[in-house]
Amino acid sequence: MTPREVAVTVQAGSIEDLRASVRGTVITPADTGYDEARRVWNATIDRRPAAIVRCRAAADVIAAVDFARANLLPLAVRGGSHNVAGRCTCDDGIVIDFSEMKGIRVDPAAKTVRAEPGLRWSEFDRETQAFGLATTGGTVGDTGIAGLTLGGGFGWLGGRCGMTADNLLSADVVLASGELVHASAAENPDLFWALRGGGGNFGVVTSFEYRLHTVGPTIVGGLIVHPFAQAAEALRFYGEFIREMPDDLTVAAVVMTAPDGNKACGFVAAYAGSVEDGLEAVRPLKEFGTPLMDMIGPLPYAAQQALLEGAMPPNLRNYWKADFISEVSGGIADVAVDAYSRAVSPMSALLFFPIHGAASRVSPDATAYPHRRGIHFGIYALWNEAADDRANTAWVRQTWDAVQPFVPGGVYVNELGEDEGENRVRQAYAGNYARLAGIKAKYDPSNLFCLNANIAPA
Repeated sequence: MTPREVAVTVQAGSIEDLRASVRGTVITPADTGYDEARRVWNATIDRRPAAIVRCRAAADVIAAVDFARANLLPLAVRGGSHNVAGRCTCDDGIVIDFSEMKGIRVDPAAKTVRAEPGLRWSEFDRETQAFGLATTGGTVGDTGIAGLTLGGGFGWLGGRCGMTADNLLSADVVLASGELVHASAAENPDLFWALRGGGGNFGVVTSFEYRLHTVGPTIVGGLIVHPFAQAAEALRFYGEFIREMPDDLTVAAVVMTAPDGNKACGFVAAYAGSVEDGLEAVRPLKEFGTPLMDMIGPLPYAAQQALLEGAMPPNLRNYWKADFISEVSGGIADVAVDAYSRAVSPMSALLFFPIHGAASRVSPDATAYPHRRGIHFGIYALWNEAADDRANTAWVRQTWDAVQPFVPGGVYVNELGEDEGENRVRQAYAGNYARLAGIKAKYDPSNLFCLNANIAPA
């Protein structure tokens, strides 16, 4: 039986034992601040853990894992809490909360950084950019480093530097047994392979070590917005443009509602090389069509990372679906424009994000993250009121159904929704699933870490 299948009432005395075993704070329903502490980024998720353990060090993580295992309790792990399915929390179980573990140490000579799992990408970038360094991070700075890395991680530096997981050098991991181990190419290499795209299935990472690259502080980036009437034409142009895109340049396309309330289509670009070369690389984007707004030019790398912050703020209701498509063709352009014409919420958006360059030249089985070609297509509904849940959810599902003729199969594990079945989980791990299941059996045979895009032990 898995912890999820066991109904348990946690006694007050046992919670006091847990409190006594950690340096961090243990928050229960009886404590002031519990409702704030249990809140996660997606407002549709409303769960009530038995205890939230705000860990301060690896020893606290070990204590929390041991407690959950001994009491047959569900166990969730919370980094940035951005997971749309709410897998960072649970009902009647233990939540390991990393919000107080934000240590980071940059080694500028070695171009490496060691970072704790409570950091968000904006915090990570602030420290590494002090030395003119960066690694591929989330496209929204509020995203936590832990979940993004463990799921693979695509971002503005992917073409030049590869996926986030490609830049992971090592990790310290608390296993289901409570043992703390080091995972790298030299130590526990099977675990290290699995961590780079296999999600939270194999343990709780308490420290990440990354490779850094010289980036910025000034790059070429920003946003161009075209009127919705030109959206289909703009997407067709985009599909052709990204075929020959250099490694240093990453361009996403987004169908959205502009700040003035009108629907629109935009290109978001980031060039990670020299400013001079970047201005030349984005010239075709700037020359296309009759944009309503052109904000592409030199800007700080940190500003590029913050560019989409306002598009996905916390405390909104979210429902997403995503897939990988082979290309942005005229057919899918028409489907996307038609679908967005019927969008229920002005905060919703459709996103096209290419996997190219360095990220695409890594073998699908070199890490657990398998999707090394194509374009990530995301359907994101965001809204305020619970009364609008059904309409927004239906819009996402209808749009997803409409794009299926263009989908060869495959989904980004970090964007699997709460209602996705086992087949979709297998699509996320693709040809690596069987190997991952074997590694899961070795490191977590009882499936303690099951509140994720779960891989059943082989």
